[in-house]
Amino acid sequence: ESGRQAKGTAIVNLLAVESDERITAVIQVKEFKPDRFLFLGTKRGVVKKTPLAEFANIRKSGLRAVNLDEDDELIGVKFTDGENRIMLGTRGGKAICFPEDGVRSMGRIARGVRGISLSDGDEVVAMDILKSDSEVLTVTEGGYGKRTTAEEYRTQTRGGKGLINMKVTDKTGPVVGIRVVRENQELMLITTEGIVIRTTVDEISLISRNTQGVKLMTLGESDRVASMATM
Repeated sequence: ESGRQAKGTAIVNLLAVESDERITAVIQVKEFKPDRFLFLGTKRGVVKKTPLAEFANIRKSGLRAVNLDEDDELIGVKFTDGENRIMLGTRGGKAICFPEDGVRSMGRIARGVRGISLSDGDEVVAMDILKSDSEVLTVTEGGYGKRTTAEEYRTQTRGGKGLINMKVTDKTGPVVGIRVVRENQELMLITTEGIVIRTTVDEISLISRNTQGVKLMTLGESDRVASMATM
């Protein structure tokens, strides 16, 4: 435990990770139940569902969770029960929502299947579980954002091009994050220059999918929103 401005401990002192690896997700697991899964998504739109039990005996050097193409990387992992709706959101403002049971369970070293078909230059930036009573929070590099009700994201077939989630313009910048949220949650935005703001999601406008959102944060000329977190 350390203070807000402390550097922290290097992960290589705790885990045997390669020099070119970085942490994508942290999943808290109490027991490895046979009817639970890890659902993985990559920036190239590949998804995969693997039984949690396959990770019960992890070696000190770790286990391979997915075989990635050379130009791909893991962007998210979710703990699921096999009956959820999965949402993928892209940098270019697209999103797709499909039933988890549309992805068959497969072993750890498998590559996975197509979750969304991407346009040239686009990539997946977020994956989450969409509940019917929730809202989708989208944030862009330029500090714009919005909430949209889950009802506006109809369930589609896995592997399609998805729907317009946000109008991306030069002013808004590309999408940096998407989170499924509920009332009274808090949001933190972190910029490339290390500035952090904190607000409640209730203060962000609730508007439709095909819009550019509203300004959440005023940025310096060279600053951009780098990441977001909800609590």
